[in-house]
Amino acid sequence: MDSLSPAHAADTSLSDEQLPQQRNGLRGDEATGTDIYDKTRPSGQVIGISFCRDTPLLWRVAELKTAREEFGVIGSLVGSLARQPRQNVRLGRPLELLNEEAQLLSQTGKAVALRNVESEEEEGNSEAVQRYQAYLDRNYEEQKALALEDKKAVLQRVKTERHNCNTGGEDVEKAVQKRLDSLDKSFSFPRSAMAIQLCTARAGLSHCPEERSFLAADWPMPQDARSQMRFGVFRDLRRRGFYLSSAGKFGGDYLVYPGDPLRFHAHFIAVCVSMDAQMQLYDILSIARLGSNVKKTVLLCSPGNSEEEEEVVYTSLQWSGMA
Repeated sequence: MDSLSPAHAADTSLSDEQLPQQRNGLRGDEATGTDIYDKTRPSGQVIGISFCRDTPLLWRVAELKTAREEFGVIGSLVGSLARQPRQNVRLGRPLELLNEEAQLLSQTGKAVALRNVESEEEEGNSEAVQRYQAYLDRNYEEQKALALEDKKAVLQRVKTERHNCNTGGEDVEKAVQKRLDSLDKSFSFPRSAMAIQLCTARAGLSHCPEERSFLAADWPMPQDARSQMRFGVFRDLRRRGFYLSSAGKFGGDYLVYPGDPLRFHAHFIAVCVSMDAQMQLYDILSIARLGSNVKKTVLLCSPGNSEEEEEVVYTSLQWSGMA
């Protein structure tokens, strides 16, 4: 099977003027003249990006809103809802970002990576643990006393009802009174039955500038050639005003939207391919046919070979059937 380079994979190559012209004529953020790389506009809050190993996450609602409205960062919610934790139809914070989205936020100068804070003062940690354990012990004793009072009240009520109704005779009353007298010694309240207040507030979600500077971490994501190529394509499409999300289900790198995905369907499936890479013909046919089946145009995106060359060449593929 012959190999083809991306530049010759199709007869239609999109220029800078042609690419933003989608089916509805919109050009994303370019329609309003907004440039996400314009660092001279008034700066908003600094977005703190937390990391779970190499996965970038956003936790604060205000930061999620800023990332989406100002920088077109979509991400995907991966957390459970506090009131509906045993379902996965509706998800909540944190917002998981693509590595390219996190890198884009970092390059705009409006975001900082936060490292996990692990206190180096073991003595301070042990004191906090001891205080919390003392709080639990006090709470347990209080709940145990309340449970004992409730138990006594129940037995006293039973004794009074039997006395008023004259049922069971003196033997029953004596048995109930004996239980009341021995309850202080025989009563047991297991710790597993204790009600515990869960502290769900997360420390560190709101930092002053000095704390952010102290917590700032080196960028922990891999920077291999493939990652650099994907980010070059991601940055160029965002610069043109498109919104992007992951396209793993569609066999590509990104789904490309003409506007916010809450309002628009994706028009393109972006596949990042090196300019000098060789592609088998059946690979090209399969991805073009897949794009046709889901009613999207496949874009082969090839950044320039040199670091100084930021231009990305786009080649569109559309399946027209077999002759």
